Amino acid sequence: MAKSQWSFKSAIEISAALKARKVSSVELTEDAIGRIERHDGKINAICVRDFSRALDAARAADAALGRGEHRPLLGIPLTVKESFNIAGLPTTWGFPEQKNFVPQQDALSVTRMKEAGGVILGKTNVPIGLGDWQSYNDIYGTTNNPYDLARTPGGSSGGSSAALAAGYGPLSIGTDIGGSLRVPAFHCGVFAHKPTFGLVASRGHTPPPLPPLPFDRDLSVLGPMARSAADLSLLLDVIAGPDPIEAGKAYRLELPPPRHTALKDFRVLLIETDPLLPTDKDVRAGIERLADHLGKAGVPVTRKSPLCPARVRRHKPSRRAAARDCAQLPRAGDGRRRPHAAPRAMARIVQQL
Repeated sequence: MAKSQWSFKSAIEISAALKARKVSSVELTEDAIGRIERHDGKINAICVRDFSRALDAARAADAALGRGEHRPLLGIPLTVKESFNIAGLPTTWGFPEQKNFVPQQDALSVTRMKEAGGVILGKTNVPIGLGDWQSYNDIYGTTNNPYDLARTPGGSSGGSSAALAAGYGPLSIGTDIGGSLRVPAFHCGVFAHKPTFGLVASRGHTPPPLPPLPFDRDLSVLGPMARSAADLSLLLDVIAGPDPIEAGKAYRLELPPPRHTALKDFRVLLIETDPLLPTDKDVRAGIERLADHLGKAGVPVTRKSPLCPARVRRHKPSRRAAARDCAQLPRAGDGRRRPHAAPRAMARIVQQL
């Protein structure tokens, strides 16, 4: 049960309330801190707390609001994935040997959130090396799903998804290569967006102890997480844009106007399954319901297109080969397979597809 009416409001709603002076940033920050202190012993979403600086930032935000200033995130409490550098706080990526690494400057995305007025409560937990669909490491332990403590919140941005679901602020920021934003979002019933590659500059999101130089990895992106879909755009607009030390300021982000303004004027291609990874019947039923609703709304829905030819069923590895690869996972001291080693075995399996 939330003690404050603001604990589960969207960032857009909170921003409007702050501007109308219905609530102060200090009140919001104290409420979020109180929720973390009451609940996070069991959830373990916030692995690094930064409450003193958060309250200082909240007081500064209230003063700015009193002067009539308006910035996109002014006074809004939020969290940041552990893998982003924040000056004065450890950045480990879950590697025990890096537990004492403390960067001296913020990641560019963190700088932009602070400049937009965001109040950073702390850092959220990750799996070791950001390489799993759960959120455990030997430094900070296991993050649990707020809806069921026996279940995972997903990964690798699982600490952020759990923090959002638990009411620790309406916004967070994470990263994604193969699902690290999207998987924890659906595990915890929140929203996340994997932006276009290169849309958000990555400086300051590098494995410790590497220096915070501009660094791009194929498919790897930084992106927003929120309890409201509309809030994703709010945060993405803040963190997106070129890195000035790499690309200067010679371009700006500006999408062309939409081709249509009414939903019925768009065409929708429905791909309900895939021969390699057949869709679960419950998911497929949801897709079919969506297609039915679109049709009733007057939207042309087609299931075939010359631009999307039929996919050819390719060879799958045998069960024996898959079992052999999984059996090669290194064991931990207690005899269990190491979770973070799974991607290597899966990579071998995928190469056979």
